[in-house]
Amino acid sequence: MSKGRDKKLIELRDEALCRRYYYWTEEKRLRFDDALCILSKQEFFISEERIMSIIRRKCHEIKDIQVRPVPKVRMPRLTARQLELFQK
Repeated sequence: MSKGRDKKLIELRDEALCRRYYYWTEEKRLRFDDALCILSKQEFFISEERIMSIIRRKCHEIKDIQVRPVPKVRMPRLTARQLELFQK
């Protein structure tokens, strides 16, 4: 018996998490941030960031439902000199 977490159980958890995310966002029509909060604090007890990474990774593997993850928000990288242009 190998040490560590069982990979099969993790895969089953990840699939269940995606299905629950679909349930909360598509069937119950909750906003994605409210659904993440429920999944994180009431159902799976892992961080919201970890839940989103799992959903992004697994969403294309589940064929019977259409899971649409929220796209990543990219922050612009501005330098102090560029910010000075906006000051009066």
